[in-house]
Amino acid sequence: MDQKEAPEINISGLTYIPDFISAQEQDLLLSQIDQQLWLTDLKRRVQHYGYKYDYKARTVGNDAYLGLLPDWLSAISTKLHNDGIFPSIPDQVIVNEYLPGQGISAHIDCVPCFADKISSLSLGSPCVMEFFNPKTGEKKFITLRERSLIVLSGPVRYEWQHAIPARKSDVIYGIKTERARRVSLTFRNVVLN
Repeated sequence: MDQKEAPEINISGLTYIPDFISAQEQDLLLSQIDQQLWLTDLKRRVQHYGYKYDYKARTVGNDAYLGLLPDWLSAISTKLHNDGIFPSIPDQVIVNEYLPGQGISAHIDCVPCFADKISSLSLGSPCVMEFFNPKTGEKKFITLRERSLIVLSGPVRYEWQHAIPARKSDVIYGIKTERARRVSLTFRNVVLN
């Protein structure tokens, strides 16, 4: 597998893997995702698997357990572990749908809720993700191509906020690119207290 540092930026703990899945696997995943029930309590549609994350309380508890990951997600979780990306098989997935004009505000994934490694698999339209270090004021950007995987651990996981600005286009390699539908799958390991 071609695993390398993110091409546009260098932040310790950030890994970018292009073409983590094939175009056919992407199509099958999108088909599976679109057969499932979407939650609409946020500005974007989401699906939770393994455990439900409580956005308001910023917690994941034993009572949030939803069951084992379905086979179509379990296969990717197992691949993440078998490829050496995760030390154990991820047990929680959030699927986010972003339509043009939608995004997610700057945040650090809940530290007491999730283990060190977090990954996000991008399906559909590419977009630009922003990273911001509140201590230094430094801001960096990365293009998330379709079928790519980013992995956050160590400093980028704990010291940098990440966001997808809510807009209808991005400038990608100097070219204004209109956004289309993007679906992300975020894989994590839950830490239960």
